[in-house]
Amino acid sequence: MQEKIDWLDDDILQHCFQWTGLEEGTEFSCWRDIIKIIDDAKSQIKYKPSRFIGHDSQGVPLKADGAASIKILNLVRFLQKTRQIKAVIFIRDLDNQPERKEGIEQARSEYINKTPKLEIIIGVADPKREAWVLNGFIPSNQEEEQILEEIKNKLSFDPSIESHRLRATSEKEPEGMRNVKVVVEQLTGNDMEREKLCWEQTSLKHLREKGVDTGLTNYIQEIEEQLAAILVSE
Repeated sequence: MQEKIDWLDDDILQHCFQWTGLEEGTEFSCWRDIIKIIDDAKSQIKYKPSRFIGHDSQGVPLKADGAASIKILNLVRFLQKTRQIKAVIFIRDLDNQPERKEGIEQARSEYINKTPKLEIIIGVADPKREAWVLNGFIPSNQEEEQILEEIKNKLSFDPSIESHRLRATSEKEPEGMRNVKVVVEQLTGNDMEREKLCWEQTSLKHLREKGVDTGLTNYIQEIEEQLAAILVSE
């Protein structure tokens, strides 16, 4: 966003918005907790969800994650009555299931033109979020360079360039060498702080170029276009 808005620096940015989950006092909500969150909202804030139908307004059956996404957006609409919510960000691992993205997009199309205005941003990692970590991985020392070289020799391709090809579901050998989680663990020493450097210090230009096939480039574009629009309008 700072690339798009010349007056936006780090000091200003931290006061422009706040990340929050569906429940007040949380920074995010997990997909696996949605049913519980909705049930808690019924008892705690008198939320009465609409009767759910398993298709969109055009009668098209909802694909994977479509139903959950609509339930989330229904709750967000209720929460907007008492909380200043301007955007919702859906982050999801595809896990070799492209219908997940299609379902979330179905839900977004149902709400995109409703009022009050709500920006709905979708970020789907193909196949997993670790692919995005690899998109931003640049060896920082000789040891990391050596590990990356060894992995490249085993795979016959560079996982930091083609992380979308790491689609194995098992973490055990021999298949594990093509599991994106396993590769990230080997390159970062299973260190989350090292992982963070892959998106905090790597340039957006690099991430855009490497993230075309993993969904990262599309996600960055949605963030820039939709969140930046909110900040400018405010």
